Amino acid sequence: MAEPAARGTLPAPPAPQGHYVPVVVHAGAAYTAGMTPRVDGRLAVRGLVGADLTVAEARAAAGLAAGNAVAAVAEAVGGLDRVRRCLRMTVYVACRPDFTQHSAVADGASEVLRDWLGERGAVARSAVGVASLPSGAPVEVELTVAVTGD
Repeated sequence: MAEPAARGTLPAPPAPQGHYVPVVVHAGAAYTAGMTPRVDGRLAVRGLVGADLTVAEARAAAGLAAGNAVAAVAEAVGGLDRVRRCLRMTVYVACRPDFTQHSAVADGASEVLRDWLGERGAVARSAVGVASLPSGAPVEVELTVAVTGD
């Protein structure tokens, strides 16, 4: 499947920020590390959702993070055409303790998966509120994807 024209070119996947690999491919599945909203290697958005950021801003940040996850998988497996199906996604949301719109934030990540992969991007998902994330990121996305071999 070709990349949707509306999306243009996938971003370059961000380099790891520590001692880990961005994607592990094993037995027909690809597992991403947690991806944050980085653009050109720099965190594009910082802060707590519901305090420093609105739901709309956090939703856009979740879309950036999900795009980074898709890009990392595509690079690891040799292109989007090798993605059979997204299986599972967890979206961590750094937020105030009284914040309750985690799913609305995670929808930004789900939309990006569907934009890039169509129905193959429909995913089971969890949205989890946390006190903080690496480098002050407002969201972090982990993705598990079924992939085809050679």
